[in-house]
Amino acid sequence: MWETVQTTADFIKSKTNFSPEYAVILGSGLGSFVEDISVEFTLPYGEIPNFPVSTVEGHSGALVFGTVGDKKVVAMQGRFHYYEGYSMQEVTFPIRVFKMLGITKLIVSNASGGVNSKFNVGSIVLINDHINMQPEHPLRGANDQRFGPRFVNMSEPYSQKMIAKVQEIAVAANITVHTGVYLGLQGPTFETPAEYRMVKTLGADCVGMSTVPEVIVARHMDIETFGISVITDMGVEGQMENISHAEVLQAAKKAEPEVRYLISTLIQNY
Repeated sequence: MWETVQTTADFIKSKTNFSPEYAVILGSGLGSFVEDISVEFTLPYGEIPNFPVSTVEGHSGALVFGTVGDKKVVAMQGRFHYYEGYSMQEVTFPIRVFKMLGITKLIVSNASGGVNSKFNVGSIVLINDHINMQPEHPLRGANDQRFGPRFVNMSEPYSQKMIAKVQEIAVAANITVHTGVYLGLQGPTFETPAEYRMVKTLGADCVGMSTVPEVIVARHMDIETFGISVITDMGVEGQMENISHAEVLQAAKKAEPEVRYLISTLIQNY
């Protein structure tokens, strides 16, 4: 994989001559963060060697390079999921490439189902830990020490300093945020009532189908990571109802202005 990653990174460098500090992965319904970027280059996934192509509605499929304030950023407009048929190595391939482009910090966003009764649809959750229940591990197989160690320290998967900074930003802007544990499942089905109960019993506050693989690979390469989730449906008895992907996108859109503000302010001030 090392050579493949270098080939892709070299191609991107040749097209952009750009060395970002931050990478931002924009999840379901959160793609318009790119409006906060002073865009210098856009590369559709289909033009990038070895890059997968996003197949999910709400994930448009391009790398956007530019600045937020004076910070250089690459934004991933649309991510890849294991349930789309990609291997975990393909799902996390962009994170490897971003490291070779020079990033030191990763921001991941997603839409998730809430199982904490303090949450509501539209709640913003700062992810402070995760539980990996996806059926394949992105570091399975031979380890290349050039990327990182065989056994990765996951005692702080999400940067406590970045979480504290966003909490400070949220208080100043009068934005309500929660913290919580995210549990990653394969999908693509939304959870059954019994599965939601399982998620809560295991100690998680929200559940989704992404994020965990990217964060594991980021930590493998010692990239400081921040995760933020928008609750788009509730898996709490009495609050559970039928949910569709269109409704998930709609709920994420409502919270998007506040999420955009938190992310862009974090980038400019951290």
